[in-house]
Amino acid sequence: MQSMRTTLTLDDDLAGLLKQRAQELGVPFKEAVNNAIRAGLGDATSARRRPAPKVIPHSFGFRPGVDLDKLGQLADELEAETYADKTHDSARRKRSRSRA
Repeated sequence: MQSMRTTLTLDDDLAGLLKQRAQELGVPFKEAVNNAIRAGLGDATSARRRPAPKVIPHSFGFRPGVDLDKLGQLADELEAETYADKTHDSARRKRSRSRA
């Protein structure tokens, strides 16, 4: 394999880790750097080649006739109804206090 000479600036902590790895493996620093780069690039390319996850359809248990597109509208109506009930109860309490 042909090699290309280049200047590479490494962070101090990374250079220390690479030197340590080279010593542990008993290989030159240059080889430790090349192996680390190959491993990193291999992870990146293998991540892209993974197949798409399998999607398993699931029934959410809605009864026939329930329009799923109108669930937001139903939530809004229920919220408005709750607000109206609270407002009505609050007004009734104010009226009963003013009579006392």
